[in-house]
Amino acid sequence: MIRVLIADDSSTMRALVRAVLDSDGELTVVGEARDGEEAVSLCRSLGPDVATMDIRMPNMDGFEAIRRIMAERPTPIIVLTSPESDRELGITYKGIEAGAMMVLGKPRGLPDTDPEAGRLISHLKAIAGVKMVTRRTRAGRSERPAGPAPFGGQPAVRGPRATVRLAAIGTSTGGPPALQVVLGSLPADFRVPILIVQHMSPGFIAGLARWLDETTPVRVKVAEPGELLRPATAYFAPDDRQLNVSPEGRVWLLPRALVDGHCPSATALFASVARSYGSAAVGVLLTGMGRDGADGLLDLRRSGALTIAQDEKTSIVFGMPKEAIDLGAAVEVLPLGRVGPRLQEVVGAAGAQRTAQLGTGGGG
Repeated sequence: MIRVLIADDSSTMRALVRAVLDSDGELTVVGEARDGEEAVSLCRSLGPDVATMDIRMPNMDGFEAIRRIMAERPTPIIVLTSPESDRELGITYKGIEAGAMMVLGKPRGLPDTDPEAGRLISHLKAIAGVKMVTRRTRAGRSERPAGPAPFGGQPAVRGPRATVRLAAIGTSTGGPPALQVVLGSLPADFRVPILIVQHMSPGFIAGLARWLDETTPVRVKVAEPGELLRPATAYFAPDDRQLNVSPEGRVWLLPRALVDGHCPSATALFASVARSYGSAAVGVLLTGMGRDGADGLLDLRRSGALTIAQDEKTSIVFGMPKEAIDLGAAVEVLPLGRVGPRLQEVVGAAGAQRTAQLGTGGGG
């Protein structure tokens, strides 16, 4: 049984969240907190497996409560808020910086009528076994251990197959802090565009893009129909659209059509990149539950692209990367802290290779 603490100053919302969790036989509510101070105290005394956290509460807000809990009794936390609060105040992803695992929309009903309630149950189960750490970076994000990649059947490929012109990333549960680590390790003049699919609640992707744009060296935005991709810019798939790319480097946004059960889907993105760029791309599958992205990463590998999966030790949830590894889709399996530097190596090496070739041709 997974033991859950609910923190929200609204008694109505606490009752609704409890009803949602009570509808699942694997979850049990062990306590309810009316403000941040009570949340910290109950985490200390009850030791829940996971917690949900409101942000705007009296006495102590959710941000400070998360920071205190991470310092005193590290617990996987999901922030529950509304897209309206995120758009109006821009505060949601401060919860991630404080130490929360992810952000979801507040439920409005039970799982049989409200998709958000189903997401909450799924993600609480996914993060319940995560071992939290108390050490923080100066930017406020978790610094997870980065051990060596486990040995697998496929040797690591240490050089690019062709001049790399595009990077594509897929992720789900635990993705926002993982993306901050990866994008944060790239230079502001990174030579290629980056396309990203992140599974999350509708209405929050713009807030995630703003947060990463402010906290990483590269530019980050939500992709727009028909726009030309630019270097050193990361483009997120918008809500309810499949992110595709043309061979000329323009964004294609396709109407809602589920792939691997998701829209947007990492498999849909990877498959499009494989068709349009082939060996001139690199694909990365990060932490997340389920198997979205595995088949698409295999498409990329078969097209000659370098493909990377995050390793188990540094994944918050090892579902998506594991599925890709088991399928033979990952050329390299790397700890999170090595993904960004490896992208730099591949893109840098490819750029140097192209420069050398051009120089040789010009001197002939």
